[in-house]
Amino acid sequence: MGSPWDAILEQKPVTLTEHLIEEASKQLSKELAEWPLPISDLDPQTGRSFQPLLEPNHPRPRQAVFQQSFRLAQWDLQREFAAYDEYVRNRRWLDAGLTPADKPALLFISRWLVEHVLQMAESSGGRVKREQLLDCLDRTSRRLRDELG
Repeated sequence: MGSPWDAILEQKPVTLTEHLIEEASKQLSKELAEWPLPISDLDPQTGRSFQPLLEPNHPRPRQAVFQQSFRLAQWDLQREFAAYDEYVRNRRWLDAGLTPADKPALLFISRWLVEHVLQMAESSGGRVKREQLLDCLDRTSRRLRDELG
């Protein structure tokens, strides 16, 4: 029987960027599990439409809103602007079971996600690429789904 450390010692080394993506995913999913979402800066004009979402007594959006927000954030990062625009303009979020009342939360959460992963990329000095940001979003989405059910 081997040492309890054998499994750890046999693992492949993890790059710093890989570790950053994993830790960022954990942090994002932790923040997404709370409501309201933590924000550090909000444009006053944009903030007016989202202000009710930031109130402490505002109910947490349904899980479906978060799932669709990840979809929009991925399109944004992939620069799939036509898909994003078509989805919003033609109200495709209704096909996913969301309601018109869910739209502000959908847009707010997707913007929050994009801002956070882009901030991570900027802080890394450009070492984190868009594919890795998309990977971070995928991991965060899975982690959040597993945590919240």
